[in-house]
Amino acid sequence: MKARLAIALILSVTMASAAAAQFRGQFRGFGPRGAPARVANADTFGHGFNFCRAVYTSGRRESGGQGWSTDYPDAELNFSIRLGELTKTRVSKDPSGSPDHLVVRLTEDNLFQCPYLHMEDVGTANFTEAEVLGLRTYLLKGGFMWVDDYWGTSAWSNWVSQFARVLPPSEYPIQDIPITHPILKTMFEVKEMPQIPSIQFWRTSGGATSERGSDSAVPSFRGVTDKHGNLIVVMTHNTDISDAWEREGEDSRFFYSFSPNGYAVGIDIVLYAMTH
Repeated sequence: MKARLAIALILSVTMASAAAAQFRGQFRGFGPRGAPARVANADTFGHGFNFCRAVYTSGRRESGGQGWSTDYPDAELNFSIRLGELTKTRVSKDPSGSPDHLVVRLTEDNLFQCPYLHMEDVGTANFTEAEVLGLRTYLLKGGFMWVDDYWGTSAWSNWVSQFARVLPPSEYPIQDIPITHPILKTMFEVKEMPQIPSIQFWRTSGGATSERGSDSAVPSFRGVTDKHGNLIVVMTHNTDISDAWEREGEDSRFFYSFSPNGYAVGIDIVLYAMTH
């Protein structure tokens, strides 16, 4: 409780939502404002933490989602700012002083410059063979991936079938991660996985948190380990942790209900990824 109150206090002091910076790149029209996506250049890496979001191919739609660009770009902007405020992590900045977050294709060499990779709305994924190969190579070379914001049985089944193409389940089974795992104690002690809805669903439903009703009633925390037992993939299902970052400045009730817990989970996972 003390940790949660401390997060809320620090966050509320600087609660103004991070403004979208000037974007560069070529994935035009995908962002919520139609902004071009932000991609790496020759000078991007080597200056601190870069929040890397994966661009992937979708083959279906899920209610409330936008494929790879779900919650983009404010989730990574706000998270990167808070990571720099709440920890001693040096966050890479662009010339304007904005966090230098990135989108990366699963097929490009810049993927291997990202020790942490974020994916959302993966219940819509339909990887190309090149994407399968790129993601497999990334994970087996020591990369770390977190997938978030996909809800219900159908989205889970689709994701599991796609991930099985990346890493064979016979060698890399998806397993429940216990709440006592060190990943949830990296900085803040998380005692339960919070169910965080999108702010739109929360408002229109009168404060409900399960976006698919009884089909998504319980959030889960699962993962995959390498041959040495190290987590290389974590999966937060039936919850939208990233919306607690993206929407932190829009509604104080939503902020105090979800953002402190959302940041606690996010910072724990990212710090674990960067140190294990």
